[in-house]
Amino acid sequence: MSHHDIENKFHTAVKTLRANTEYVIVNKAPETEEEFNSNVEWVTGKTENNKAILSNTCPHSEITWTKVKAEMDKL
Repeated sequence: MSHHDIENKFHTAVKTLRANTEYVIVNKAPETEEEFNSNVEWVTGKTENNKAILSNTCPHSEITWTKVKAEMDKL
C-alpha cells in the first residue's frame, strides 16, 4: 500500500471518528501506535494571530490509535 493510500485511510478514519478534527501529519501517516503518538500533531486551538496551537497528545477521547486502526482496517 502506498504512503498516499495510508494517509487517505488515516484521514478518513479520523474524520469518521470526529468530523471536525484538525491535525498535522509529521513525516508520514501512522501505521503503528508509536507513529500515531509521534507523527501526528493535534490542533488544540489558535493564537490571536490565527496560528494553530499544536499538541502531540490527542485532546479528543474518541480518537485513539485502536479506534483509528479499526476504522482504517474497514477501508
